[in-house]
Amino acid sequence: MRLHPDQIAVIKRITAQVLGGDARVTLFGSRVDDLARGGDIDLFIETPTPLANRAVAAAGLAVAIERQLGGRQIDVVLVDPLTPSQTVHAEARVHGVLL
Repeated sequence: MRLHPDQIAVIKRITAQVLGGDARVTLFGSRVDDLARGGDIDLFIETPTPLANRAVAAAGLAVAIERQLGGRQIDVVLVDPLTPSQTVHAEARVHGVLL
């Protein structure tokens, strides 16, 4: 996994601030591969709380995390109990790393 402990701490802290401490954050995509280089940070975030607007919440999380990580591009896939299941969700759960 190609994230530093301080980056993980920032991601978890901001996620907890925005969604609460019961949100689960999983890293997926190229950053899971230790042999890969570069790439954005893909986060799959699950919350048990239904959200009024998932898109706005996901964008807000991405921007807040990007600012704290010095502009590193962050992609957020945010899932609440009302989110229809998608292939990317299953892929993130199977191949991702829980932070």
